[in-house]
Amino acid sequence: MDNTAAVAHPREAVGLEEHTEHTFLPQHRHHFETEAQQREAGTFGMWLFLLTEIMFFGGLFFAYLLYRNWYYPAFAVASNQLSVPLGGANTVILITSGFCMALGVWAAEVRNKGFLVIMLILTTFFGLCFLGVKYVEYHEKWEKHHIPGPSFDISEFVNPAAHGITNEKPLPVDAAERTQVFFSLYFAMTGMHAVHMIIGICLLFWLTHRAYRGDFTTGYVAPIENFGLYWHFVDIVWLFLFPLLYLINRHPLH
Repeated sequence: MDNTAAVAHPREAVGLEEHTEHTFLPQHRHHFETEAQQREAGTFGMWLFLLTEIMFFGGLFFAYLLYRNWYYPAFAVASNQLSVPLGGANTVILITSGFCMALGVWAAEVRNKGFLVIMLILTTFFGLCFLGVKYVEYHEKWEKHHIPGPSFDISEFVNPAAHGITNEKPLPVDAAERTQVFFSLYFAMTGMHAVHMIIGICLLFWLTHRAYRGDFTTGYVAPIENFGLYWHFVDIVWLFLFPLLYLINRHPLH
């Protein structure tokens, strides 16, 4: 009997070893030669995605600054309708959530499963708190009829004294109408930011489930690192939104 048939070709043996190794590393996709290459490609893809996000929010920021320059009196009065304490609270909440996410990335890198799960849960909690505060702000705008559209109420800007506001000058009707532009941009910018927060929280639930299952205790931390980049980007966007929308012209307009 020919025993050569029973001996695998060296290349076939190497292929068998690689296949066996890949069964222990399910996250390793077949079109990447190594896990390091896959990790670098994933990180590069995330940075490209964040670049498109920067261009998107950059357009909104530019539109806001442009219209603020055109309709300065209307924007100055309308921005005073926003609650600085609520916006400040949300800023603290997001900074805290970003700190928890950074600790979560560190926990994944040192393979501390329990601490990673706790940090992901805390990040989710603070994200939900942010959305809760934002709901309170939106509800206030709904009650005051400051949502742009047919029901938008300009009486508070035309006759502020009738609404108990004594430190603002009345606006002409045409300038008061332009406050809708401010609130349109306010809802567009903070609304898109809230959408990114909701997407991030959904991903956090998924990552927390995987972390609890132990998927990130073998050195495979790419999903945690890439999501950390996304979450920090969302935090940074709010750090630009807060001063632009809430803090400029926080004084009576005379």
